[in-house]
Amino acid sequence: MDYSQAKKLLSEHGQTQLLDYYAELSEGERADLICQIASLDFGLLDGIGNTGTRKIGKLSPVQTLGVAEVEKNRAAYYAAGIDALNKGLVAAVLLAGGQGTRLGSDKPKGMFDIGVTRELSIFAQQFENIKQVTANLKTPFDVFVMTSDINDADTRLFFKEKHYFGYPEEKIHFFTQDMSPTCSFDGKIYLEEKGKIFLSPNGNGGWYSSLMGSPAGKAVREGDIKWLNVYSVDNVLQRICDPVFIGATLINGTDCSSKVVKKANAAERVGVLCIEDGKPAIVEYYEMPEDLASATGADGELIFGYGVTLNYLFKVDKLDAILENRLPVHLSKKVIPHIINGEKVHPDEPNGYKLEILVLDMIKLMDSCLAVEVVREREFAPVKNRTGVDSVDTARELLRKNGIII
Repeated sequence: MDYSQAKKLLSEHGQTQLLDYYAELSEGERADLICQIASLDFGLLDGIGNTGTRKIGKLSPVQTLGVAEVEKNRAAYYAAGIDALNKGLVAAVLLAGGQGTRLGSDKPKGMFDIGVTRELSIFAQQFENIKQVTANLKTPFDVFVMTSDINDADTRLFFKEKHYFGYPEEKIHFFTQDMSPTCSFDGKIYLEEKGKIFLSPNGNGGWYSSLMGSPAGKAVREGDIKWLNVYSVDNVLQRICDPVFIGATLINGTDCSSKVVKKANAAERVGVLCIEDGKPAIVEYYEMPEDLASATGADGELIFGYGVTLNYLFKVDKLDAILENRLPVHLSKKVIPHIINGEKVHPDEPNGYKLEILVLDMIKLMDSCLAVEVVREREFAPVKNRTGVDSVDTARELLRKNGIII
């Protein structure tokens, strides 16, 4: 693409402001900007202006394996899961593109030291959890680590310095998350610098397209992997490629599954796995109608009482079908520094949107989803805040309760 083609494309989409400073750029900067423009997905901007809470359809509880039922069938589930893992049918995907800003760190979140008497990063603890599984396998499974442009170099270096936490280096594959443009409230794409479009990570729902568009995706395309266990970096008690979880999914014959915990109360800030208009769905806590959120059954338990832990198992062929669909874009209001009238401005309040696609929307494209309840004190220790609820302090306490020296 050359300048005239770029200008024509931008004119068609009302985004010619991206070339306002073209004459001031060096030849290299001009070439870079044209490449950025050529790679833009203008379809992401289609939802600008439609910022209301989505309309919720008819909701009903999802098929759920409670803790008691899981225990009753544990031996069969475990055997099926171990068999799948030994055949190389299952791999893990770690969503680790975020920074530890809310924890007071300017480094990747997974590098945060959760230890007290010893160094223990979130990454290190999660790999300890993984090795508890691989100790019983013929060979370790592949782990795909999704980083972002912001933290990729730091993450790769940290893994190398820590000798990949004792995991085989050849089994760890890094890939970077795709990026999306940021824009003003009226849909005008922002420039970060005169020759650089302001891009941000495209949300956790972009993990599969990012993986398959990267060199790391070759291991999925050309290997035996049929299932991917996707999990987030901010839960230090994540059980990854848990044979019981895998086996339960296989035996019950669903397209995907999710680890869930019983909500602490009706107002807990977690997404709820349920059935919406006959299809599996996750309804965020702020979207769930209050009367449904607090509704209880004859046993006194919440009818919609299971919250997701961001630990999912997806069938690869179903994920391939999703690549042919466009996931809905979520608009996240943010403070976005940008170039205006030739100068960099730093707003004090949100001035635009980051455009994100979310993993919860992938659930809606599945024909079936199994909820597998886990004991939250054993598997759910989110590290989202420095103090208070779901914080460094609460995660440390749960690690201690599970006998982990910190």
